[in-house]
Amino acid sequence: MEALVCTACRRPLSVSDFNTDAFFQCPSCRARLKVDAFPALLRGIDRGKSGEVVLGEEASCFYHPNKKAEIACDYCGRFLCSLCDIPLDGKHLCLTCVEAGRKKGRITSLERHRTLYDSTALGLAVFPLVTFWFTLVTAPMALYIAIRRWNAATSVVGRGKGRLVAAIILSSLQILGWATGIAYFVSSRH
Repeated sequence: MEALVCTACRRPLSVSDFNTDAFFQCPSCRARLKVDAFPALLRGIDRGKSGEVVLGEEASCFYHPNKKAEIACDYCGRFLCSLCDIPLDGKHLCLTCVEAGRKKGRITSLERHRTLYDSTALGLAVFPLVTFWFTLVTAPMALYIAIRRWNAATSVVGRGKGRLVAAIILSSLQILGWATGIAYFVSSRH
């Protein structure tokens, strides 16, 4: 168990002063304090099975009052069951703190968006087929993106490499078409 500290001087407090009816003074700075702690804090929280039901004086999950708390959120201190605990960067957070951290940009390890290079490459290969002249520029771009980003992370919901393969094939055919057309045009001029 981590020690609770004085709110004024940050010195660890003695467990014997917890859950008393009277205020006590911090031995270091003499601040008046009163600590009411859940019994589970004093004896430690036993990790139970997922969704274990609360018995007796055990702490319950903030979001699921009938489920046993296993850990406290490292940001707000709410007790969490195993279903609500979100381990992130070595800390345990609740959904509210993760969402607040995402909105405020405090949690930098959250992936906010993902560029789907397979869709970009396929779009660059397919769209210009409607407007043929654009393929002169977009086919090499599609081929470059498809090959360059072959090992880049794809969609969060697993997609294969099919779009990249299609983009490579289509863009290669377009480049081959342009090369053939230019070669034919140059040879017919001589």
